[in-house]
Amino acid sequence: MHLDVRDLRNFYYRNALGRAAQKIIRDEVRATWPDTHGHTVVGYGFAAPLLRPFLGDSRRVVALMPGPQGVIPWPAGLPNVSVLCDETQWPLETGHVDRLVVMHGLETSEDASALLDECYRVLGPGGEALFIVPNRTGLWARSDRTPFGYGRPYSASQLENLLSWHDFLPEDHISLLYQPPSTRRFWMKTGPFWERIGRAVPAIMAGGVMVVRAKKRYPPRPRGVGERAPSPMGALAPKPVAKPA
Repeated sequence: MHLDVRDLRNFYYRNALGRAAQKIIRDEVRATWPDTHGHTVVGYGFAAPLLRPFLGDSRRVVALMPGPQGVIPWPAGLPNVSVLCDETQWPLETGHVDRLVVMHGLETSEDASALLDECYRVLGPGGEALFIVPNRTGLWARSDRTPFGYGRPYSASQLENLLSWHDFLPEDHISLLYQPPSTRRFWMKTGPFWERIGRAVPAIMAGGVMVVRAKKRYPPRPRGVGERAPSPMGALAPKPVAKPA
């Protein structure tokens, strides 16, 4: 189930916790792609808050927003680049996207497999995507005070396996948002401290959001007749224990 675009807008632009989360995630996205000169950069879901740094040097920037979520004009004060679209039929030519950001799109999709196929279609050879999803072991996925408390959270292995099945090559992943999802003054004031500690020693605590960077595999792998995608429950199934000789 997609959240309403007005709720997403209010969180990221009118809420102190949302503005702090926006800055942390946006800075990481920009650090991943510091130079997009001549590139087409596309965001899907509600990725618009992360795209502003790319407006100046990119060839083209598009913010796709799914129909069930709704759309708002963006960016404020500049020519609109936001587009309302079908979840699995984007108004983009095949293979013309260089960089793709998906946030609040995959975990709320009713057909994640078809959505990933559409992501694959629009990316050009060598194209890269950032998939930003709730971390199933983090605090943010357990609270409905933020948009990351809705939809299906993922572990790193679950998301990377899903991406690999759809012919993406996961390159790396990082966790973000280590402060609790609270607007209490103490947590807001100490937010940068928790972010530094969490990134330095990730084994101590789990970040609320996971970012996976993946490249498009081209050409795609041939799939056998009758081959089935791995079940997401596979990660939860008990492993067989070897019997003693």
